[in-house]
Amino acid sequence: MYIPKHFVNTNQAEIIAFMQKYSFGTIITSSDNLPMATHIPFVIEERDGEVYILSHFAKANPQAKELDNNILVIFTEPHAYISPKHYEKEQSVPTWNYIAVHAYGRATILSEQTEQLALMEKSILYYDAAYLEQWNGLSDEFKFRMLNGIVAFEIKVTSLEAKNKLSQNRSETERRNIIKAFESSGDGNEAVIAEYMKKGVM
Repeated sequence: MYIPKHFVNTNQAEIIAFMQKYSFGTIITSSDNLPMATHIPFVIEERDGEVYILSHFAKANPQAKELDNNILVIFTEPHAYISPKHYEKEQSVPTWNYIAVHAYGRATILSEQTEQLALMEKSILYYDAAYLEQWNGLSDEFKFRMLNGIVAFEIKVTSLEAKNKLSQNRSETERRNIIKAFESSGDGNEAVIAEYMKKGVM
């Protein structure tokens, strides 16, 4: 990912927190020099200083057969258009503020039913903890039938790239103009971007 020095984020704790907050990502692999992508929710974990990304494909998804290649998972969510009206000089152009994380790694297929069940329970606790009681009450026959239709996997992350493009290259006055406008705009994305910008301004 192209990251000018103004926008680089190397704080791993912040990067992982962002991935966990915006955990619906895009997994990208390649087959015969053609990219393949699927949009799915992930569970992000840290174990012994390593970062792991867990999820599953529908077994019918052709990308499920491409997990032996190098993998890229992209996490990105809040973004907002930046109008030149916020800038001090007339000779200015629009841009876009956003945060993105690229996670690279290698995957391991979770082929054992115990591993697959553990992943399902982690996913439920991650996204809908109240559903766990209902899940626990379902028959093993039903659960195993559902598991037969998926390919579960985990990715051990080998490299993380994070870009926080939040007007760090603009003046303090211009950044405050953007924050003030976004906080009162009523747009959810703009409000979130304003919060992230404030961390670097206040």
